[in-house]
Amino acid sequence: MSRWDAWRSRTAVRALLPGALLVALGFAVFVVLLDGVRERDDLSSFDQPVLDWLVGHRGPTMRAVFAAITLVSGPRILPALVLVTCAVWVAVRREWWRPGIVAGAMVASTLLSLAIKDVVGRPRPPLATMDIPGAETTASFPSGHTMGTATLLLVVGYLAWSRDADRRKLCVGGGVAVIGTLAVGLSRLYLGYHFLTDVLAAVALAVAVLGCVVVADRLHGLDSGRPQQDSNLQPTD
Repeated sequence: MSRWDAWRSRTAVRALLPGALLVALGFAVFVVLLDGVRERDDLSSFDQPVLDWLVGHRGPTMRAVFAAITLVSGPRILPALVLVTCAVWVAVRREWWRPGIVAGAMVASTLLSLAIKDVVGRPRPPLATMDIPGAETTASFPSGHTMGTATLLLVVGYLAWSRDADRRKLCVGGGVAVIGTLAVGLSRLYLGYHFLTDVLAAVALAVAVLGCVVVADRLHGLDSGRPQQDSNLQPTD
């Protein structure tokens, strides 16, 4: 192997490592949460107490606010927003990679959520706790609303930061992702449609999806010659 090939190999490993670590972290946390749900211990022991407390502290104002949040982050509005945004992105910026990877991540997130719901088959919270009894008919684990929102915010934030590694942009993007995900997750708990571990599992899976996006984007960057933000290895003569 030539020195150039060796440098390319080291650069590829270094470029892909962050994404691989995110995938491993996300799935590891998800597995721990899933085990707790199946064994009815660990964090899942807090599911019912948290749900009961939130239901017991409902008020008309917060109920309306969280109902609006859960509507916007749901399967009727969020996909349409993503589709329109990606289409405008392609038309205005004349690029396909970043909007394409956002759309792909959202599709993957949805399919993964539905598949896990079907396999795990966890029942929803009791109808009596739901803001609108019977409004949700799919299985409970993980929360699709939370996973979709977290995936969208994390992926868009990463793609923006990866092209302009500014610390303030990273902080703003991270803050928006945390606040947005927290708002949607809390809305699902407050309205009685999910348990705490459903929401946490959704966030863990979104982190894993982000890791896959990071890997794919950095591979694309290596193939196209785009420099990686954290790669300072240089070839030697």
